Amino acid sequence: MDIEITEEVIQQKRKKGVVIGLIAVAILILCIVLIRTWLKSSVNNSEITTAKVQIGNVENTLNATGEVLPEFEEVITSPINASIKNVVTDAGGKVKAGQSILTLDKSAAENDYAKLKFQLETKKNEISKLKLDLDKSYFDIQSNNDIKQLRIGNLTGAVENAKRLYKAGGGTREDIEQAELNLKVAQLEKKQIENEIKSKQKTMQIEEKEAEIAAAIQQNDLNELQRKLNLANVVATRTGVVTYVNKNIGANIKEGEILARIADLSSFKVTGSLSDNYIDQLHNGMPVIIRFNDTQLRGNVSNVYPSVQNGIITFDIELEERNNKQLRPNMKVDVYLVTAVHNKVLRVANGPAFKGASPMDVFVLSNGKAEKRSVHTGLSNFDFIELKDGIEEGDVVITSDMSEFKNSKELTVKGE
Repeated sequence: MDIEITEEVIQQKRKKGVVIGLIAVAILILCIVLIRTWLKSSVNNSEITTAKVQIGNVENTLNATGEVLPEFEEVITSPINASIKNVVTDAGGKVKAGQSILTLDKSAAENDYAKLKFQLETKKNEISKLKLDLDKSYFDIQSNNDIKQLRIGNLTGAVENAKRLYKAGGGTREDIEQAELNLKVAQLEKKQIENEIKSKQKTMQIEEKEAEIAAAIQQNDLNELQRKLNLANVVATRTGVVTYVNKNIGANIKEGEILARIADLSSFKVTGSLSDNYIDQLHNGMPVIIRFNDTQLRGNVSNVYPSVQNGIITFDIELEERNNKQLRPNMKVDVYLVTAVHNKVLRVANGPAFKGASPMDVFVLSNGKAEKRSVHTGLSNFDFIELKDGIEEGDVVITSDMSEFKNSKELTVKGE
């Protein structure tokens, strides 16, 4: 007689089967890991790179970018509104001080100069005429004052005569009072004229000063235009190489527009760029390492520009070997800013093995074996990394990426 299996029993069997399956999968994965670990317990010497631990200096650096520029570059701009008449020296040509680079059509500026010179002569004539008019006006007032003085003398005598007549019985009291009134009026008129003379003198001085200032301004404008006309003869101020010249003959050039650039290619500097996240670490005098191709140069930060553009801060680098023959204008270089230096410490060549935070595991070679050690690291740069402990001078360290052997404590090095 068949016994019916309950649903609860069926569910228990299913759960038991799932658990057994999961255990089997875990055992399989563990076996694979163990097999891989056993298979990877050795490495070929040709597959790794090594370096010997030594005592030396380690510099900590910040990575930046740089561009080589001539240490001296003269930018020649147009001093006047003109047009390009002729190009004498093309870009790439060498020039000496005083040598012509290009010529400008200065006719419009020369016409302005002639017009301004005529206006200045007119102003000078106006000043002369003003002085004559002022002198005449002053003379007329002074003459009136002299005439008034004579009249006062005459009226003074009339008062005395009226008083004598009155005493002799030949005049009246009214005659004396009238004579004295006429004298007082004449004295007041004279005083008025004297005040007018003083006022006229001050007015003359002010008007002459204003006219002279206006003439001086025109004279300065004339001198400035003359200076600009002289500069319009576009010549090199020193020996160098023309790196740019505007060759658009006949093109209208505005005042201040660039006409040419002359560089001294005997010495160079580097302009660096760095994220503004490191602005607090950047300062003048900071040591710098410059690398390009297989060449390394050293220098110092000479100037940090205050403005930040698009999250980038710019700085200038003064090179110790500024006349290096391999330097070229606009060459891109790698810049490493030295932020700290540790002297006479254990160091080893930097490599892919040294990634991650300290402490880290490294493999040290000895008698055909590679033993894993935990070490604390310090400063690092593109050449070296500082090792603080777990290592000794003379040890040979594997510097290539050993992440696939992270579960191995010791490796056999084949072909050593």
